[in-house]
Amino acid sequence: MKLYLTPGACSLADHIALTEAGIEVETIKVDLSTRRTEHDEDYTAVNPKGYVPALVFDDGEVLTENVAIMDWVASQAPHLAPDGRLGRSRNVEMLAFLATEIHRPFMRSMFSPADAEKQAAREAVAGRLALISQRLKDDFLFGDAFSTADALFYVMVRWARDSGLKISDRLIDYAERVEARPAVQRTLCAEGLA
Repeated sequence: MKLYLTPGACSLADHIALTEAGIEVETIKVDLSTRRTEHDEDYTAVNPKGYVPALVFDDGEVLTENVAIMDWVASQAPHLAPDGRLGRSRNVEMLAFLATEIHRPFMRSMFSPADAEKQAAREAVAGRLALISQRLKDDFLFGDAFSTADALFYVMVRWARDSGLKISDRLIDYAERVEARPAVQRTLCAEGLA
């Protein structure tokens, strides 16, 4: 199995989730500006969308999009989704919120040519992170157990922290808790981010 990623990009979440699940993957770095892999291959031949992540199974089938990959990981490692009748659905619900309501505006806050749009996107991200922060009662999103949604939330909090966005001490503490996990440390080291 291969995971196509860009160090520090949203694909970091998939890499963390796979590591937490104990699923071995070969990682292949992608330069998003050129759409070329570290082996100088055309990445759009793997994922025509041109962005990361892409998970390629041994039979050649390709799965893209953070929500889909993280849901697949949770199906392979059920301890990475909350328990209960709606556990898997709650995990997907949070993944979808993170992907659409935080990740997308974050991209606009970094790459929009208009300063007003950048500022509006930063405010939207800050507000949505604050909403989750207020609901964060335990160590992780769904209590005391780490989930695949935590992997993606951690990446969003990391981006906010590293871009100078004002975030609560609760989120700073959350990021430090996640970063202290051995699987997260291994993943950060593997991506050259430790």
